[in-house]
Amino acid sequence: MDQQFHKVLTKLDVLLLAFGAMIGWGWVVLSGTWITSAGSLGAIIAFLIGGILVIFVGLTYAELSSAMPKVGGEHYFVLRALGPKASFIAAWAIALGYLSVVAFEAVALPTVIEYLFPTFKFGYLWTIAGWDVNVSWVMIGMIGSIIITWINYRGVKSAAFLQVVLTFVIFLVGMALLSGSLINGETSNLQPLFKDGSAGLLAVLVMTPFMFVGFDVIPQTAEEMNIPQRSIGKILILSVALAVLFYVGVVFAVSYILPNDVLTNSSLPTADAMAAALGSSFFSKVLIIGGLAGILTSWNAFIIGGSRVLYAMAQETFLPQWFARIHPIYKTPSNAILFIGTLATFAPLLGRPMLVWLVDAGGFSIIIAYFLVALSFIALRKKEPNMPRPFQVGQSSAVGWIALVLSIGFIFLYMPGMPSQLVWPYEWLIFIGWWVIGAFFIIRIKTKTMEQTEHVHRM
Repeated sequence: MDQQFHKVLTKLDVLLLAFGAMIGWGWVVLSGTWITSAGSLGAIIAFLIGGILVIFVGLTYAELSSAMPKVGGEHYFVLRALGPKASFIAAWAIALGYLSVVAFEAVALPTVIEYLFPTFKFGYLWTIAGWDVNVSWVMIGMIGSIIITWINYRGVKSAAFLQVVLTFVIFLVGMALLSGSLINGETSNLQPLFKDGSAGLLAVLVMTPFMFVGFDVIPQTAEEMNIPQRSIGKILILSVALAVLFYVGVVFAVSYILPNDVLTNSSLPTADAMAAALGSSFFSKVLIIGGLAGILTSWNAFIIGGSRVLYAMAQETFLPQWFARIHPIYKTPSNAILFIGTLATFAPLLGRPMLVWLVDAGGFSIIIAYFLVALSFIALRKKEPNMPRPFQVGQSSAVGWIALVLSIGFIFLYMPGMPSQLVWPYEWLIFIGWWVIGAFFIIRIKTKTMEQTEHVHRM
């Protein structure tokens, strides 16, 4: 059976895959928090700084993705640089991150539908962590999950087409918000430009790395791209830059149209800003539809990325071979997609709080993968200086060292006492539990290595 992937992804497909992964639901609900924490200009500066910091991590990905365009991304970067155990840790970390986002989006979807149709709620099931789980809520999440899974199962090109359409919706909604704000907004609404000085700016800055998670899905589909290797790195960096511009545009538009006191009391500030900018509450619903598109683009991108990571790990026998099956017709990692889709389909039964804990633990894992990729970048510059690098980031390893330090800084944000600390015991138990399962597979890697060594000695 031909196990090759279809090389069907264009430059636009790849760009919007990563951009859509970075634009979820946060821009709809968090813009008020950003502006009231740091001031309008302070929030914009925080996103610009955060974007620059993330671009350094992105540059390490850009070079390695162009040099090793293989499905699985981080898995192969780290395998070549640091060996199988470190490779497993990187891939296992990114897998938790991707799976957690896919599961969370299955809960975010019904939450948004309830915003649009507040009376659509029936069939109380149970309460988990103070959250009432209803049949209507679960049903929406399950149907959404089945549809997204089916689209991905049928081929990466169909999933990419969905990504293009939904990203176009986000673009139209974003442009409507910005245009209406520029026409009807007032400069006085931008006050205060700064709030609480460096402390306010830092409060927003620590949120920005999590807004940009998603560019890392690009290397996962490297074997499905029909583009020059050098273009992979360029597109990856462009996707981060576009995400920075999008978030900065949202912050400016919201702060320019809404007075500070309205922002403080708004639960959906970006939607309220859209209504104010275009003069009708109807347009707040339109913006929520844009947020819905953001949920779906993120969901779609991470099921693509997550399934490819599981496939790559199975290819190296780190996971059962069942995950390595490529569909004979659609050329997708069909079993890995079904596995992730099944988890997402049942996720709404757990309620929203539990999935927030899951996605926070997953975010921490993604940062660990960033650290190992930066370390691999440095190691490969030393071990394999002559390795072909179609997209080379300078002659020295400076970018890698900066990315490494930044990754360590991001990791500290999750530690106790920090603004983004994991919640004890829930989020820490999820994180620890995932790595206890991972330990089983790491031991198997060691055992297989010993068996292979003994076999070689007997020959």
